[in-house]
Amino acid sequence: MKRFWKDATVEERDGGWRVLLDGRPIRTQATGAPQVLPTPALAEMLAAEWRAQGEDIDPATFPARDMADYAIDAVAADPGRTIDTVLRYAETDTLCYRADPDEPLWKRQQEVWEPILAAFEAREGLRMERASGILHRPLAPETLATLRDRLTGLDPLTLAALETITALAASLVTGLSALEVDADPAALWAAAELEEAWQAEQWGSDSEAEARRTKRAQAFLQAHAFAHAIR
Repeated sequence: MKRFWKDATVEERDGGWRVLLDGRPIRTQATGAPQVLPTPALAEMLAAEWRAQGEDIDPATFPARDMADYAIDAVAADPGRTIDTVLRYAETDTLCYRADPDEPLWKRQQEVWEPILAAFEAREGLRMERASGILHRPLAPETLATLRDRLTGLDPLTLAALETITALAASLVTGLSALEVDADPAALWAAAELEEAWQAEQWGSDSEAEARRTKRAQAFLQAHAFAHAIR
């Protein structure tokens, strides 16, 4: 598709902020709902994607727009479904499942993951279950209830960003930690892909694997930026 607009601007209207293409406000892709955003920062993030397009539009370069549309069209209509999806990651959270203590990887996991996990527990007022090897340890019902309450308090746009972050990290601990004001997204992503980095150190890596890692890192950082632009 060819570029069909000259200017992408941001304007406060309809109870929020809208991206306008040559003065016409954008609607969501799936349902055609008004794409109303809560902050000028988020609207500017979406507008920047439109401004960055060349003569030919590249659909793959609209991650923020796609996430906003997903939040408005899907998450807002049924937030419980997204909450259920995200909550499932807590049962098998990457940061809770570690190598056996006699393996070298365990020490690295303990050094990197334990501070993040301990800080999360203190902040959220709950206890996660740690395990070594492949043995599953279910969370206490009260822990799941606390996490569900935490997720229920999030708006659809934040939930959409959290779903992406959590899925990429395979960790709800990482996802919710990334929403904190002082979160270090680069450090959180390094923790999330610790095992991949470890395997690359031990056995090497190829260009395709590195390209996948780079793409996933970019998606993680983009979702983090999206979540923080909502504030």
